[in-house]
Amino acid sequence: MLNDEICKLREKLNKSIEENANYDEIYRISVELDELIAKFYNVKTV
Repeated sequence: MLNDEICKLREKLNKSIEENANYDEIYRISVELDELIAKFYNVKTV
């Protein structure tokens, strides 16, 4: 489910931020999360 994927990716993003991961990695995860959230809302509004 999209909701589960969003939760897992959000946890991964938070962990990478806490661990001071490389900016490019944090950015990549953030963009991927944004795309999943947009997909989630598109499914909810259709």
